Amino acid sequence: MSALITLAQAVEEAAKVDPTRGFRFIPEEGVPGTTQGAGTSEASFSFTAIERASARYGGALQALGLKKGDRVALVLPTNEDFVLCFFGAIRAGIIPVPIYPPIGLGQLQAYLDNTRHIVAKSGARALVTSAKIKRMLGTVQAACPALEQVVAVEGIRESMEALRPEKIGLADVAFLQFTSGSTSRPKGVLLTHENLASNVKCIMQDGLRMGPEDTGVSWLPLYHDMGLIGFVLAPIFRTVPCVFLPPLLFLKRPVSWLQAMSRHKGTVSYGPNFAYALCVKRIREKELAGLDLSSWRVAGCGAEPIRPETLEAFADAFAQVGFRKEALLPSYGMAESSLAVAFTELGEGMKTLAVDGDALYGSGEATPVADGVEHAVRLVSCGREFPDHAIRIFDPDDVSSVAPLAEGKVGEIRISGPSVMKGYWEDAERTRDAFAGPFLKTGDLGFLHDGHLYICGRSKEVVIVNGRNYYPQDMEWEAGKVPGVRKGNVIAFGASDNTERDRERVVVAFEAQDAQNLENAQALCQAVRKAVQEGMGLTLDDVVAVVPGALPKTSSGKLQRARTRELYEAGELAGRAGSREKSTLDLVTQAARSQLSYFKLAVLGGRKKG
Repeated sequence: MSALITLAQAVEEAAKVDPTRGFRFIPEEGVPGTTQGAGTSEASFSFTAIERASARYGGALQALGLKKGDRVALVLPTNEDFVLCFFGAIRAGIIPVPIYPPIGLGQLQAYLDNTRHIVAKSGARALVTSAKIKRMLGTVQAACPALEQVVAVEGIRESMEALRPEKIGLADVAFLQFTSGSTSRPKGVLLTHENLASNVKCIMQDGLRMGPEDTGVSWLPLYHDMGLIGFVLAPIFRTVPCVFLPPLLFLKRPVSWLQAMSRHKGTVSYGPNFAYALCVKRIREKELAGLDLSSWRVAGCGAEPIRPETLEAFADAFAQVGFRKEALLPSYGMAESSLAVAFTELGEGMKTLAVDGDALYGSGEATPVADGVEHAVRLVSCGREFPDHAIRIFDPDDVSSVAPLAEGKVGEIRISGPSVMKGYWEDAERTRDAFAGPFLKTGDLGFLHDGHLYICGRSKEVVIVNGRNYYPQDMEWEAGKVPGVRKGNVIAFGASDNTERDRERVVVAFEAQDAQNLENAQALCQAVRKAVQEGMGLTLDDVVAVVPGALPKTSSGKLQRARTRELYEAGELAGRAGSREKSTLDLVTQAARSQLSYFKLAVLGGRKKG
């Protein structure tokens, strides 16, 4: 990649490439060519077609009265509409604000609260969604005075309005990526075209060395950074064809991911740790017939704590259909750095380091030991820093980032470089708090060893007991091993203690696999206590078993540790209903309240007229 160009320029340049390549969208019903996908068809857009269609979408947005610098919220359930509307906004100089669509009505009120927050914070003048979802969003429009119109994408899709070109530079804001809110209220990360182009170079050129001969395959949601930047924006810069599956299709049938990789000879795909675990757990032997994963050269993993056992189990399970363990590529990233911060070396597979657990928890020292020795903790390398970027470890109290810690010392991970955001949208205080001198504070704890980055946990979530630091992720992993506990649905945290003890209570909350397991909750909780005690030498103060779907999660599926702590301290966690338990009447009632609230606010003057 030569000189940096804007995303708008990248869309136009891609259109000049071979028109047979582009983006392909697999429908919700399944994968064509399989028994589950019989009768379905894929929608294909060459890069030329993307350029033409996005021009129409951009022209339609301009026809709504939107100008360069205005924000438009996108709540679009289908990948095709999202991609074309996003690119259309970019080319018109309008700033898109992706928001996840409602998966169902199960947690409607929480969804509407989150959407109202993002729309209000971004100051979006328009919101584009489907006609079906539009009917749910009455309270959003009523509570956001700047939001002048909620528009159905069906009309935009048919528009023939011509795009009026805008002059767009590298310093211009490209889009706002609101964080998933796993530790706080979602914040709007301000990314410029320069931020994006710099990070795309890290991903496509320095990290994965991708070119037109590659094919990306992704089921990741496009309203979050890994799916959007990694598989929509970055490929446009290098004209890499990509295949997109709906996220729900993967969750319903994990084998659909591997079928798409096999059918389209995918070379690059990414998923969080849980996705690889889900494949091992849910894909049956008979579903492997006809699969060929030999073309898969980059199997990236990021977005949540990476467990070596999970990736090793995946590599072992699918070696028989051509998957190579050398394809595994653990990564570290965050929205505040556009996306990617570090990748492991290409083609070398997962690298792990065993360190002494007593030293790690007691003094913050990462002392290498032989794998398998008593109290050894095995961690996954997330790779090295990219050219022109820096990763350093600092004491959290080093407010100016003047004294990096030596290798092997645990501290706060801080980063710098052209991929790092300029700040949070219209939030000067949080922007100041996010930086320490020239470095962005990630809030994550980790250490460097031989130049490789290893993650330990979140600095705000560490539980301190008798002077020792315990990372919630380690407790959660031990608890998740217990039969009857839903693996990946465990949250450990420290809670306030009303007694005279001078420390937090150490609590583990978990979802039972099903109601039958929950009937024997006392024995299950005792088994969790024993697993954490034996695995970490830590005695839990409380263990809470809840029904499936009861633990709070962000839109991207990340567990909300801070919210769980709040519910626990308020005495509301144990009796919390799961998402699976919502009755039809409750769903209808929530939807009705949404509409009634809208009319109430409108009549009483709750919304200013645009």
